[in-house]
Amino acid sequence: MAEVRRVSGAGRLARAGFADSARAGRMLDELDALDALSAPGEYGPMASDQLIASLSESADPDLALTGLLGMAESLHANDFDLAAFARTLDMDADFRRRLTYVLGASEAFGRHLSVHPRHWYDLADPALAAARPTPDDVAACLATAVDAENPVDALRIEYRRLLLRLAARDLAEGLLVDETAAVLADLAGGALETALRIARNDFFAAHPKAADCRLAIVAMGKCGGRELNYVSDVDVLFVAEPLEGEPEAPALKTATSLASATMRICSAHTAEGTLWPVDAALRPEGKAGPLVRTLDSHLAYYQRWAKTWEFQALLKARAVAGDAELGQEYADKTRELVWSAADREGFVGDVQAMRRRVVDHIPAADADRQLKLGPGGLRDVEFAVQLLQLVHGRSDESVRSGTTLIALEQLTGSGYVGRTDGAVLADAYRFLRSMEHRIQLYRLRRTHQVPDDDDDLRRLGRSLGFTKNPIDDLTAAWKKHGLEVRRLHEKLFYRPLLAAVARIPGEEVRLTPEAAKQRLTALGYADPASALRHIEALSEGVSRRSSIQRALLPAMLGWFAESPDADAGLLAFRTISDSLGSTPWYLRQLRDEGASAERLAHLLASGRYAVDLLQRAPEATAMLADERELAPRPLESLLSEMSAAGRRQDDPVAAVAAIRGARRRELFRIAASDLSELLEVEAVGEALTTVSVATLTTALEVARRTVAKGEPEPTRMSIVAMGRFGGHELSYGSDADVMFVHDPVPGASEKAATDFATQVATELRRLLALPGADPAVAIDADLRPEGRQGPLVRTLASYASYYARWSAVWEAQALLRADPLCGDADLCASFRELIDPLRYPEGGISDRDVMEIRRIKARVDAERLPRGADPATHTKLGRGGLADIEWTVQLLQMRYAHRIADLRTTRTLGTLRAAVDVGLVEPPDADILSRAWEMATRIRNAIMLVRARPSDSLPRDPRDLAAVAQICGYNPGKTSQFSDDYRRRTRQARNVVDRLFWGD
Repeated sequence: MAEVRRVSGAGRLARAGFADSARAGRMLDELDALDALSAPGEYGPMASDQLIASLSESADPDLALTGLLGMAESLHANDFDLAAFARTLDMDADFRRRLTYVLGASEAFGRHLSVHPRHWYDLADPALAAARPTPDDVAACLATAVDAENPVDALRIEYRRLLLRLAARDLAEGLLVDETAAVLADLAGGALETALRIARNDFFAAHPKAADCRLAIVAMGKCGGRELNYVSDVDVLFVAEPLEGEPEAPALKTATSLASATMRICSAHTAEGTLWPVDAALRPEGKAGPLVRTLDSHLAYYQRWAKTWEFQALLKARAVAGDAELGQEYADKTRELVWSAADREGFVGDVQAMRRRVVDHIPAADADRQLKLGPGGLRDVEFAVQLLQLVHGRSDESVRSGTTLIALEQLTGSGYVGRTDGAVLADAYRFLRSMEHRIQLYRLRRTHQVPDDDDDLRRLGRSLGFTKNPIDDLTAAWKKHGLEVRRLHEKLFYRPLLAAVARIPGEEVRLTPEAAKQRLTALGYADPASALRHIEALSEGVSRRSSIQRALLPAMLGWFAESPDADAGLLAFRTISDSLGSTPWYLRQLRDEGASAERLAHLLASGRYAVDLLQRAPEATAMLADERELAPRPLESLLSEMSAAGRRQDDPVAAVAAIRGARRRELFRIAASDLSELLEVEAVGEALTTVSVATLTTALEVARRTVAKGEPEPTRMSIVAMGRFGGHELSYGSDADVMFVHDPVPGASEKAATDFATQVATELRRLLALPGADPAVAIDADLRPEGRQGPLVRTLASYASYYARWSAVWEAQALLRADPLCGDADLCASFRELIDPLRYPEGGISDRDVMEIRRIKARVDAERLPRGADPATHTKLGRGGLADIEWTVQLLQMRYAHRIADLRTTRTLGTLRAAVDVGLVEPPDADILSRAWEMATRIRNAIMLVRARPSDSLPRDPRDLAAVAQICGYNPGKTSQFSDDYRRRTRQARNVVDRLFWGD
């Protein structure tokens, strides 16, 4: 029978939620055995059905039972009144619930109660559920440690006793997370006060003649905001003043000793553990600055040197210990400075940089499980609330609370946050803070990481009330609230702007026009009045179009603000929307395709080039809906489309206009893909080259038809791409460097053929340069033999004759980039065969030719740099710029390509890679040259994207430079780093060029 009873008991325990029912049965037997020893025959067993039921309701019944047995064993071992404990456990349901809930959620409190088992009396306190201790009540309890024999350990014991009472109210009595966080902050403040008193006693006992001082401890961060976690660093500042009539220096010396001792008393590990680290790094100058300053010294620093984040930190400054009058004076005087922070130059950039810095420092593997810093986490809510406070608190004293939830309620009540958004955000914040508290309670360790172990997740879920499917239900709730925070974090700033101007019906309190302008200015809009007019024009009315715009605009305004030119982005969006707003697919695409709207916003706010292309044909917006549509099209596809477009028109001007229209759409596709970071710089050059080849090939067909007028053509024609065109490295602002070659058909006179070819080349240049809605195509033929003095078009035989008799080494060097790409394929191949022996001469070039190339390069360096240009920032002709790198690569080709076939390419980076493969260039040197070339090329492209006009120098206008830096992948506020990186890379490249090209 005994065996059957044990099986039955194990099954019952398993149904009650015990993971190891056999072990639980043995521990319950041990409890009964201890009870029998303490009061033999007087009462029933301690392991009653009531106790098992209470354990089963806890977050982790096995953990709760383990803690309970350890506590009972400690009571018995220390000869405390175990019988009284057992009677209370049996008769007091509230006590039983509090104890099991605490032990089931916290392994740390299980250990604490095994060391200090008589603290169970606090959980049996009948007044505990209704207790609302004030900060003074908490401080008075902690102050009893001052007179203890070992005050430091006594402080820890008393702190843990009060923390235990709070945890019981939190876990078992439904205490709101706001109240829990406030009491935790009061506990920290009282502990700091007690630690300071202990430090004073010790210091003046050891130094009775030391100067006295006034010392205040100001809490910052979560402690200052009365929203502390169970385990957290406690951020503080120390402010000191000498006593009246006393000198400052000795007082500050004493204050520093007291401050250091206070921190040590709280942070040190003793037999009773530690409280928490005290962190004074938020003080002026951080850890490099003095630990203690006078009030005037603090104020002087903030007025002259403080950064935006330091004012944001001061939002939560609160005097908590020491000289209360001095602490309050500090809080009052610094608060005056906080509310003028939004007027400071660079405020917007600083705030945006702070948020990015937080996100960037999260390890990628941790981001998805970070409650505090990850996307949709606690910091998103706190950051959003603080930014809105800094913007609106300067003119509205009703939104200045240092407590996040109170501040959110104030912002909502004053209309700075929508009521629904405010309520959803507050619920999400409370849930996430509750999760954070429960996670920290388990071991009383500082962590913001959601566990990934099922046992931990089950305990966490049950502690939060998810008892049916704790893991799944907890995860779903967490993800839901995180998603709400992510969704609202951006829109929080922008939704009320719509209500301010759009006359949206409802009972929401609306932003005043002045408050709306303040917010737009703080978020990076340079002309808030114009921005509000655009918002009003886009969102006013009750039409479906206006309704969709109101749904879109909060996110769009946020994306504009993240881009280089928010005002231009909003204006362009209004222009595009006015053009396409009645088109059924446009707003539907932006509403339903989130990536499409975000791409459009960043593109519109990144510069003029893509916007100009889009405004000429707004329907190209459709390609933003699908990332695959942004991939550059192959040459065959472009040739087919452009040729068909040209053939549909009889008039040559209309035919080439159609070809240029197709080119414009492809240029927009490449720019959009580039700005969306879908193309590397080498791929951008290849794509732009492909578009130019297709354009010239099909336009050449039109020009030939126009000149031939239906008659047989007397010659075959080709276009030889030169320079960056021939190198497949075109940028957005590049001309098309070309040479024209023709070859008379059998039976045609050379003069007639040359006249025909010259007319065709002239007509081609005219048609492509005509003014029109689409960008012109500039054709530059100056690299032909004899330059501008020579004929525009030559026969293949004429080229052969010229190169045989007159060609100089610099012309052979120019031919390294020659690639016949357009026109008659056989003629292209013949021209390539003609020039290969010239650019890759048998045996390589002579030493004399090397000297000549170096002489010409020295002359270019001395004479070609534009007047006033800075050699350090000129991407083409500056030190370590494109010319330096390309001349170095071309010298390698002229020396070695005759015997190394892989060097026979017109592409710069392709040549460098081949040179590494055959051992001509060391990999580190090639990497330096490649990185410098890519950065310089990226900058030239970015300048064109920003300004819609080409330039070879880094912009001197700060806004343009910032926009270029951002397109090149640098975050806002990192413009100086961008410029420094460019100078460093080109300096390194120049050192390599000096060795490889100049032989230094």
